[in-house]
Amino acid sequence: MHALIEQLARHGLPLVFANVLLEQLGLPIPAIPTLVAAGALSAGGRLSAGALLALAVVASLIADSLWYFLGRRHGYRILKTVCGISLSPDSCVRETEAVFERHGVVSLLYAKFIPGFSTVAPPIAGAVRIGFLRFALFDAGGALIWAGSGVAAGIVFHRAIDRVAEFLEGLGFWSLVIAAILLALFVGWKWWQRRRFYRFLRMARITPAELRALVDAGKAPVIVDVRNRAAAQRDPRRIPGAIRLLAEEIDTSIDQLPPDREIILYCT
Repeated sequence: MHALIEQLARHGLPLVFANVLLEQLGLPIPAIPTLVAAGALSAGGRLSAGALLALAVVASLIADSLWYFLGRRHGYRILKTVCGISLSPDSCVRETEAVFERHGVVSLLYAKFIPGFSTVAPPIAGAVRIGFLRFALFDAGGALIWAGSGVAAGIVFHRAIDRVAEFLEGLGFWSLVIAAILLALFVGWKWWQRRRFYRFLRMARITPAELRALVDAGKAPVIVDVRNRAAAQRDPRRIPGAIRLLAEEIDTSIDQLPPDREIILYCT
């Protein structure tokens, strides 16, 4: 924290702008610690809280607008790219679609507080053809609430942050080592979750050709379409004979499926 505060005191606003921009583009570089530290500096009059918030909103809007226009141009195909860089690919599409389906563009007001949602929501907004001015208004509002919470926390707890900084200053070089280790552990943990998810997919996955071979061989697997309502409306096609179930209905409906046949689920 001391090294971060030292850099903020020296480079201030450009560092906040760059950190927010990179995080909103999808890089695993959390901006909240920077915003909190910057808020602590603003409490001492070393940075302007208004300028901090303005730059954070602008940086966020630039990154989110890029994802928005990519979603508008390429539709839901862009989610493959977004989820490819996400550290939580297992929940990347489904949970985001579900939130967006329930609350629409209003969800942009709190999107940045939900891990993974922040990067995925803007291209979905573009894919469903929400007007850019409406998107920008809600996105900027969400960025202001998100960045404001970080800066406000820094202002409120600036004395405690100063004490932490003094403690880390006493550690000297080791404070940087500790910060680097913590960041590496966080990214490593998310990477391990990602690899575990992909291993699960390799074990449990069946290709379209393999499914067709099962059907042609007369083995009659039970095929369940578990796409959410929005995905099914966008693309009403489905595998012939597939049963429509929402993912949240599986637990209550599993007893109705034949226990002596292969059960194959497909989603977005």
